[in-house]
Amino acid sequence: MDKLLFGISGLPIGEGSSKFTYKSGIEYLKSIDLDSMELPFVRSVNITDKNKDEVLKSKLNNNFYLSAHGSYFINLNAVDEEKVDKSLERIIKGAEGLKKVEGKSLVFHPGFYLESSKEDTFNKIKENLLRLPDIGVEYRLETTGKGTQFGSLEEIVGLCKEVETCKPCIDFSHLHARYNGALKNYDDFANILQYIKDELGYEALEDMHIHISGINYGEKGEKNHLPFLESDFNYTACMEAFKSFDIKGCVVCESPILEKDALLLKEYYLSL
Repeated sequence: MDKLLFGISGLPIGEGSSKFTYKSGIEYLKSIDLDSMELPFVRSVNITDKNKDEVLKSKLNNNFYLSAHGSYFINLNAVDEEKVDKSLERIIKGAEGLKKVEGKSLVFHPGFYLESSKEDTFNKIKENLLRLPDIGVEYRLETTGKGTQFGSLEEIVGLCKEVETCKPCIDFSHLHARYNGALKNYDDFANILQYIKDELGYEALEDMHIHISGINYGEKGEKNHLPFLESDFNYTACMEAFKSFDIKGCVVCESPILEKDALLLKEYYLSL
């Protein structure tokens, strides 16, 4: 990718007077100068044979970027092997749905520690990720917002080093909440980008997939997303780090006010 794109997770809010479809949502977001949408496949894959053609046409006509968030019901560290198999099926189904509209990245949380050690969890998840077929869609493993959940920066990057079909989805807001408000200034964001560069190479910085929003958290980590201006998340320092590292890829805003905060990010980034 040759630049940094900005978009939202799910359908836009608009002015509240109309309900968007994927087709009209793409057209609206493009009209307000946003670049991408992450399709919510969290409960079902809602790209079907009935709507795929109009979504794809809208994507191509608007030179738009599509990704998707996979099922919430995935655990590649489940004790029951049937649950592991079902998880793999859900991931593959999401990737196939995204491919129908020429989307690029399928984001998901790969699993949970349960009663396993961190090392055993990592190894089992890795073994199961290696079972995923390469169908031309990138499997994006997302960092998580609670220390009790599998998905630290190191775990996600470690998996991506060992599984060729996987790349990271760095949720900076989750990392901020996971470590109880740890991302305070430019250096905190820069250190994450430098770690990715050191471990995965500069090419990883040229193909980033990022989630970001304001966030509410407590001692145990993430509670809920917030608008940036109602949160202590330092989005200006974050954008400054993105600019200085000259990263490329896609920034997905998950704020409750979606496109308003996505535009806030993009406008500040372009002002630097």
